[in-house]
Amino acid sequence: MTRRKKDPLRLLTDDERSELTRLSRSHSVPAAQNLRARLLLAVADGSDYQAAADSVGRKSGDAVAHLVARFNQEGLDALTLRHGGGHPVTYDQASRERILREAQRTPTPAADGTAAWSLNSLQKALRNAADGLPAVSTYTLWHVLHEAGYSFQRTRSWCPTGQALRRRKAGVVTTTDPDADPKKS
Repeated sequence: MTRRKKDPLRLLTDDERSELTRLSRSHSVPAAQNLRARLLLAVADGSDYQAAADSVGRKSGDAVAHLVARFNQEGLDALTLRHGGGHPVTYDQASRERILREAQRTPTPAADGTAAWSLNSLQKALRNAADGLPAVSTYTLWHVLHEAGYSFQRTRSWCPTGQALRRRKAGVVTTTDPDADPKKS
């Protein structure tokens, strides 16, 4: 005999049930989201928490109880993935945009001490700027630039991947590689 549920699953609306069914059958959503949808559907169909956990290959009915309680409060937002632990995110979206703005700016040799950005010179410029990031590391800069599609080319400056300046008889031309995105992966 199971214990009385402290927070039983509320009745699902038709939209919630159809969305949970879609997520439980999807192969393109994250596996954790698919699993949570299957757990909630099993509980909604009358399974107790332990039986629902067993049906998807999990051991703990307590985790199902926590998911049900969260679903009762938040609805379908309870299925989305959250920060899974570890070091908290240090640089938010505004800081990342600030890094990209600085990298897109052409450095002035007099003020920045360089004619082309390297990670160290970009770090120095961001740390010394009034609205800059005083503790940013070169790894963080590399990571943000890499996520934005920049790569360190032979010219030793960060430039968009798939674009290059070519010298032609008519002058300097920007060429674009149409296969740049497939080459990244």
